[in-house]
Amino acid sequence: MNFEITPEQEQLRKSVREFAEAEVRPHVRTWDEAQTFPLDAIHKAGSLGFMGANIPEEYGGAGLGYIEYAIVIEELARVDPSVGLIVAAHNSLCTNHIYVAGNEEQKRKYLPKLASGEWIGCWSLTEAEAGSDAAGTRTTAMRDGDCWVLNGGKTFTTNAHYAQVCVAMAVTDRSASSHGISAFILEAGMPGFRVGKKEDKLGMRASATGEVLFTDCRLPAGQMVGKPGEGFVDSLRILDGGRISIAALSVGIAQGAYEAALKYSKQRKQFGRPISEFQAIQHKLADMATAIDASRLLTYRAGWMKDQGRRVTRESAMAKLFASEAAVDVANEALQIHGGYGFIKDYPAEKFYRDVKLCTIGEGTSEIQRLVIARQLLKSD
Repeated sequence: MNFEITPEQEQLRKSVREFAEAEVRPHVRTWDEAQTFPLDAIHKAGSLGFMGANIPEEYGGAGLGYIEYAIVIEELARVDPSVGLIVAAHNSLCTNHIYVAGNEEQKRKYLPKLASGEWIGCWSLTEAEAGSDAAGTRTTAMRDGDCWVLNGGKTFTTNAHYAQVCVAMAVTDRSASSHGISAFILEAGMPGFRVGKKEDKLGMRASATGEVLFTDCRLPAGQMVGKPGEGFVDSLRILDGGRISIAALSVGIAQGAYEAALKYSKQRKQFGRPISEFQAIQHKLADMATAIDASRLLTYRAGWMKDQGRRVTRESAMAKLFASEAAVDVANEALQIHGGYGFIKDYPAEKFYRDVKLCTIGEGTSEIQRLVIARQLLKSD
């Protein structure tokens, strides 16, 4: 077992951190308050290879492994979780779905522009009546000659309002349940395809989340990605990797909150000395640091296994579950260490506190992660 980060991985961390500090940190509060999508910063992230982290170089990507990808998301989220989420959804969900399930023509057409950040991607699975319950999917795709005609809508789609490419799931065979759901690639501007309401969120406010709607949207048959009826099955594979990115997002948020609390505890004085000298504060900091290390190790283990080509359904769910819930605890303690100042926007603690909760919800709630883990444990008996 080797717990050492390689020099190349350490250099990558340094590069992402420099980008985040220079291009993101000065704007975090403004973007959050105005719900501004940081388009220029995202394009710059693309020029550095962050938008095609896991995509092979032959398709214009950076060709990084999942540990490296986790480092990218972690370092972005350490400064602004919204930016980490934008990059994670683009990479892990939309772009990766096309890479994993797409044919060669689709890969050549879409991946280079997505990997460069010229195009932004979104991925639409959830509906008002279908979140964890795939059988509740109501969006349909009916065959009409050489086309598919989509009708319905999706909710909670990250990047929806700024994406040029959307991968969406629709029912093509109602009788086949989850094996009757197929995936399709849509492009912004296609007739019958539009974005709807943009959600006004508690946190991650610079990340645009909203509806995508289909009204007699005609797609050439070649826009189906993957085999007919296998869209949801492919989605489960995509989510295995996506949960690693949400675990990394959680680690980054926790790291950012911890660093803010550590800095504040050294500066804030009570009873004539820094509060970092009080045992109660030291215990909080110790617990926070320990939780972050444990979360990072679980995340990197899942990433390492993914890079080895091994199935990571259990390990990615464990990493996502533990890291997201630990990050909520760390953000809560960071705010508590700040006291009253943690409740105002002059300090970063309140934003980490608002942002972090999404990590226990997105890409499968904590409750769903426990179900996934339990199923894997019972299969092994």
